[in-house]
Amino acid sequence: MIAMNKKVYFAGSIRGGRQDAELYKRMIAYIQRQHKVLTEHVGDLSKSQTEGMKDRDVAIYEQDTAWLREADVVIAECTTPSLGVGYELAYAEAHGIPVHIFYDKSRANLSAMLTGDKYFQIHPYMAEADIYPVLDAILR
Repeated sequence: MIAMNKKVYFAGSIRGGRQDAELYKRMIAYIQRQHKVLTEHVGDLSKSQTEGMKDRDVAIYEQDTAWLREADVVIAECTTPSLGVGYELAYAEAHGIPVHIFYDKSRANLSAMLTGDKYFQIHPYMAEADIYPVLDAILR
């Protein structure tokens, strides 16, 4: 049996748009081969942009920030902009959790607040296949 080496907080857009949900699902499955993904629901294709509005928001915030504090590393796919993911990245930085940001450079320009912050490790890619060797290096 493979040991689960690291606890990974995977961040990807939910309410900001679900166009990359299939990619999140594949990235999460790849990471889960050897590590524990605390936020595997981000790749759940049934999650909608409006799921959990109102009374669930406090519970979502409390659970997500608890997972962030537990995580060894944050892996974020930021091609689809998301205010929540931006908050998670800043929260991780404030708590000293390493952050790795992936984005498809043919489809997105990252905010200067991310690219200008030397704390974040930025990994632009052109093809999905480019992601996996970088994940291997990060999680080694």
